[in-house]
Amino acid sequence: MNIQIPKWLSVLSEEELHFVKRFVLASGSLKDLAKQYKVSYPTLRIRLNRLIDKINIADDSEVVNPFLLKIRLMVADGTLTQATAKSLIKAYEESK
Repeated sequence: MNIQIPKWLSVLSEEELHFVKRFVLASGSLKDLAKQYKVSYPTLRIRLNRLIDKINIADDSEVVNPFLLKIRLMVADGTLTQATAKSLIKAYEESK
């Protein structure tokens, strides 16, 4: 059987996949998951929000360019600021 991996799943890191698994096994309880990770609820909520952002970006049918996808994912991860992303995208567009 040949199973197609959804694009949103392919952009997640191993750590993020593990987080999703633990979230499901905790029946979606952020309170229980926060205890498992030994972090506060707000800290866990931030992590979940970043994961949601990454999934939404990967599912966005308008983002087909791998470079632009990577830039948007880096912003969602918090590894790149919005300002830097805008600057990189502008330079990229001007170079075309």
